[in-house]
Amino acid sequence: MKRKNNIILFVLIFTLCLNLNVSAADESSNTLPEIYGTSAITVDMQTNEIIYEKNPDTKIYPASTTKLLTAILLEKNKKETDMLTYTAEAKAQPQSSLNSAARPIEVGDTISAKNVMDALLMFSANDMACVIAENISKSIPEFADKMNEEVQSLNLKNTHFITPNGLHNPDHYSTSYDMSIIAREAFKNSWIRDTIYKSTSTVTTSKGASFAIINTNKLLGKDGCIGGKTGYTDPAGRCLVAIYERDNRKILGIVMNSIYDTNDTYVFNDMEKIINWSYSKTPYILHAKDSIIDKKDVKFKFLPFTNFEKTVRVPIKTEDNVSYYDNDINKKELQQKITITTVNIKSLKGEIPIGILTVKQRDFSKSYKIYSGLSKKSFLKQMFSIYSIILIPVFILILIFLFMKNKSRRYKKHKKYSYH
Repeated sequence: MKRKNNIILFVLIFTLCLNLNVSAADESSNTLPEIYGTSAITVDMQTNEIIYEKNPDTKIYPASTTKLLTAILLEKNKKETDMLTYTAEAKAQPQSSLNSAARPIEVGDTISAKNVMDALLMFSANDMACVIAENISKSIPEFADKMNEEVQSLNLKNTHFITPNGLHNPDHYSTSYDMSIIAREAFKNSWIRDTIYKSTSTVTTSKGASFAIINTNKLLGKDGCIGGKTGYTDPAGRCLVAIYERDNRKILGIVMNSIYDTNDTYVFNDMEKIINWSYSKTPYILHAKDSIIDKKDVKFKFLPFTNFEKTVRVPIKTEDNVSYYDNDINKKELQQKITITTVNIKSLKGEIPIGILTVKQRDFSKSYKIYSGLSKKSFLKQMFSIYSIILIPVFILILIFLFMKNKSRRYKKHKKYSYH
């Protein structure tokens, strides 16, 4: 008896510990990671769904992450083999320039666009951003106009650029969310992707100057990080854009205004936290498969080639789970729209879709087929109520016709015999 009680006690303790571990895991997955960056976001690259967000619409200074847009304009206006001229404005740029970090470059020297792109995105060379600007436009302000035209074409509402390299200007600003759109646009381009994927490169000029450069992204090649762009100014803080790929799934991360110190680890730790959390996050089920999500009054034309209509109350369901990531943006902005497209016997019986459910959240949009959730009994009841509208009057008319016909026959018979 004592042994039996011990076994029962052991099972109870084991079960309790197991439940506590599961609860702790669930709580951990729902707890937002604590980061030093004041603004951040992660986005599923395939669906454009926002997974994690922290002040994504708050104004920030993007620093050198600006160079992603400069790279977009370089790709649109030049070929990799084009030679770009080194300008006086480029030579006047402060540190984090090839000219000041390695060896002087002569004004008038030329560099291939491919090498300029490497220096821009890998080394984050401020002078190369100016080389791009002045080889595409007549001046930096004119190039800034092109940058802002690109901003408008991407439908960004909270971004305005002044410089091609992101050096501080109060009127040069963006948001984490807007920068995620710029980054996604940049990463669509194979030239830009190939550049940010590289860890090292060599830049040469037409006059023989040579520079070995290393990618400033410390996370490159680690735990699925396949590229990114760093940034820093005193007002902007430490900034990082990074793209990850794990198990054939790409997630984009943005961290803005993190801490920069001599070890330069804060922003990279921030990025790892939000990326790891985002990969572990499971979407919240908004509508479970086969559950009734709404009821709609639909007009059913029950007689072909006529205008006779009947309104039918139809429960709506989906054959798939409808899910979204649980964050403040989704809670405030998630939109659902039901569109009824096909109303006939088959769709009312649920044999074919009756319409679509569209779920939207900023750049994310997904459509689900929806079906009638009428039960067989309810369907037959609806059909009976519809056709009884016709059948009962028709039946009455038939009875009246038969009655009148019978009455006429009796009258004729009576009249016939009245003459005899």
